[in-house]
Amino acid sequence: MTTTRFAPSPTGWLHIGNLRAALFNYAIARKAGGTFILRIDDTDQERSKDEYIQGIKDDLTWLGIEWDRVEHQSARMDRYLDAKQRLIDMGRLYECFETPVELDLKRKKQLNMGKPPVYDRGALTLSEDEKNKLREERGSHWRFKLDHERIEWTDGIIGDISIDAASVSDPVLFKNDGQILYTLASVVDDTEMGLSHVVRGSDHVTNTATQIQIIQALGGTVPTFSHHSLLTGPQGEALSKRLGTLALKDLREAGIAPMAILSLMARLGSSDPVELRANISEVVEGFDISKFGSAPTKFDAEDLKPLTARYLATLDHTAVADEIATAGVPTNLAEPFWNVVKGNIATLADLPGWWALFRDGATPLVADEDKEFIAQAFDMLGEPPYAADTWSTWTAAMKEATGRKGKQLFMPLRQAVTGLQRGPEMADVMPLLQTKPKV
Repeated sequence: MTTTRFAPSPTGWLHIGNLRAALFNYAIARKAGGTFILRIDDTDQERSKDEYIQGIKDDLTWLGIEWDRVEHQSARMDRYLDAKQRLIDMGRLYECFETPVELDLKRKKQLNMGKPPVYDRGALTLSEDEKNKLREERGSHWRFKLDHERIEWTDGIIGDISIDAASVSDPVLFKNDGQILYTLASVVDDTEMGLSHVVRGSDHVTNTATQIQIIQALGGTVPTFSHHSLLTGPQGEALSKRLGTLALKDLREAGIAPMAILSLMARLGSSDPVELRANISEVVEGFDISKFGSAPTKFDAEDLKPLTARYLATLDHTAVADEIATAGVPTNLAEPFWNVVKGNIATLADLPGWWALFRDGATPLVADEDKEFIAQAFDMLGEPPYAADTWSTWTAAMKEATGRKGKQLFMPLRQAVTGLQRGPEMADVMPLLQTKPKV
């Protein structure tokens, strides 16, 4: 059975970088008819918040990413403590006593000597009396003792990977305050939940190497690991500094369409071109993790706007009924309003502006040489409501009265009525006007 998971920490809002792991794992499970688990990694009780847990669920639901079940690490502490004891019993987990300052000094000394900053396993040389004294003075943390051999696996994206465990510090699995760290909790969960595939960012490669040894020590089956590239800004800059503006909830509030996000993220960084999909099933059907590369992938949030515009143009008004209502459009005008504006918006955030134009009128855009013409035209225009033939009747009358025709006739009237140089067909705009245009 293909089983995958998305394992966010509820210590902040989901951002566009998180979404890659969620989408990739979801697509693999759904394409194989398997199970997709939403696992809330909330072992950090101090920073984890219920509002972030709900935010994660809201964001995934908005995108159409549905999970088969939810797991909370905070409810599985007994499983991690059981694994801790098993590792201690087999001599693979040992107690350490260095302070952060002491560890930092060791690292600096090693670097100055041209050596890799790897933990020297000094704690293994301590006597029981020394351990008891240090434990009482400063507490302790626990490290997994790596077998110093090469750790090898075939990554679903990167390909064959080989890491010398001797070049990696024994990972800390339990902190001084007793907090269980991700490295162990993730292994226990992935093993006991039968994970077949794990997709995550390339910054986890070294962590994966150590986790493979922990999985093997606990008698588990190593899943297929895949490490996707990390996103950068459009100029190759680190995206981490901008993630505060790329939270999924902010993109939603900005009117970006879910299918624009999914269509882009399902192909960005792969050898396949980005194609706008109509629904998440089409995204899953066209997903192929083997086509993704390991090089840093440039992401520009502006690319979401044309995709959103193209997607919105395909929708019926019923699909965006809530957004139309929120913009203030009366129910009886919802369908004609949407049909007029859907080809002229970048995101749903543009809807209130269009309704304000129809409801209150626009600030006229009138050239000096057209002022007299526009004044005459507005005098000849009656009061609303206007009909589907109002535009043709009005322009015909103005053509006869002034002799103007073509662009000289239509463009000044469009600009005066809408305040815009281009936009929807004016014959469709006129019936939506709630007030007579004014100069």
